[in-house]
Amino acid sequence: MSEPPPQSFRTGILLWNVESMASALGLQPNDVREYFTDGRRVSFILERRLAREVLQATLAPSEGAGYDLIDPDGHKWEVRSISKGGIYFCPSYMVGSGRVFEKSGFLEKLREIKGYVVSDLESFPETRYWVIHTEQVLVWGDAGMLGKNSHISRAKALQLVSGDGQRD
Repeated sequence: MSEPPPQSFRTGILLWNVESMASALGLQPNDVREYFTDGRRVSFILERRLAREVLQATLAPSEGAGYDLIDPDGHKWEVRSISKGGIYFCPSYMVGSGRVFEKSGFLEKLREIKGYVVSDLESFPETRYWVIHTEQVLVWGDAGMLGKNSHISRAKALQLVSGDGQRD
């Protein structure tokens, strides 16, 4: 199988001041670090910062929408994080105990969104992000780089966004 074409991503870093945040929240810096590296907890805040600073977007009308952000051109975007456990690209309803990955639902998701804004939670307080278009995710999937359920390890995700997306 031939290697996918080289990719390029819009990338940047969100900076967080841990000491100021800890003071404002009345927490210890370690508590702030713990909170901001847990994707379940930080997603609410991260989505808002990425919307404002990266895409100049608005939030989806509800938490139950199949996307997180709407850019000024009306395109829908999903916010995802690379955590210690990696990242998945399929719809959230396919992830978790007793849930099943369905390729047709995954492909439908990709048809509905423009792409993903992916952030590396483990790099906090300098949270690196990448804007990845759905076409790139399809290339990775077609090349067998996303695994059978669109979940990849942290190491593999960082390899792909660095442009070193060699097959395992």
